[in-house]
Amino acid sequence: MSSREVILSRLRTAPGSAPTGAGDVPRHYRPAGGAVQLDVLVHRLTDYRATVHRCADGEVARVVDTILGGRRVVIPPGLPRHWLPATVDVLTDDDLSRDEIAAAAGVVTAAAVAVAETGTVVLDAAPDQGRRVITLLPDVHVCVLRTDQVVAGVPDALARLDPHRPLTWISGPSATSDIELNRVEGVHGPRHLHVVLVPVWETPERGDGPTTVAPPVGQTVMRPAPAPAVTVALTPLAASSW
Repeated sequence: MSSREVILSRLRTAPGSAPTGAGDVPRHYRPAGGAVQLDVLVHRLTDYRATVHRCADGEVARVVDTILGGRRVVIPPGLPRHWLPATVDVLTDDDLSRDEIAAAAGVVTAAAVAVAETGTVVLDAAPDQGRRVITLLPDVHVCVLRTDQVVAGVPDALARLDPHRPLTWISGPSATSDIELNRVEGVHGPRHLHVVLVPVWETPERGDGPTTVAPPVGQTVMRPAPAPAVTVALTPLAASSW
């Protein structure tokens, strides 16, 4: 008799009642539908060392000009062109090679959804977001996010996303650390992440969207200075309204 057979035989003859079947497993998952706290999203993003810009839709081009003006920028085919200033050299991704993408200074995309609680922006390869590779190779990623795309938690995000689409979940710029917790950015993706948060207004004809309070025009929340060690835990903070 092999060791395996001995062990299985002892398990079969061990005292105890035989299982009568699968029981009910409690699944008290937190449901979707939580209240959206935009300030929580901003806090998480800046804690992850991203830079957040709050501006109106018509000012996105000015923000992009401040970040990438005078340089070559990759964009997905469906990106709204009014987000781009005349100062950037636009390279539309029509199946560009990896070398062409990597040679660009940055990439500008939209987003599918963002999770306030975790500070995560999700891309789903829609025409205004493009292939995943264009957000990995350039050094700077500018992501334009509408306030009606921000949800409270992960369950809310999953309820909006199509699981059959390629999903990229971004929580700050690419970063890793060694055994001494020395942080290194840009190893697995862009070193710099800029999130441009654009308010969406509720109109009398549209009663189904969220009401948003206007942010201070052109406000930028800068990323903090690098810390000597990586933060490994976050304490949820109460956030005021926008």
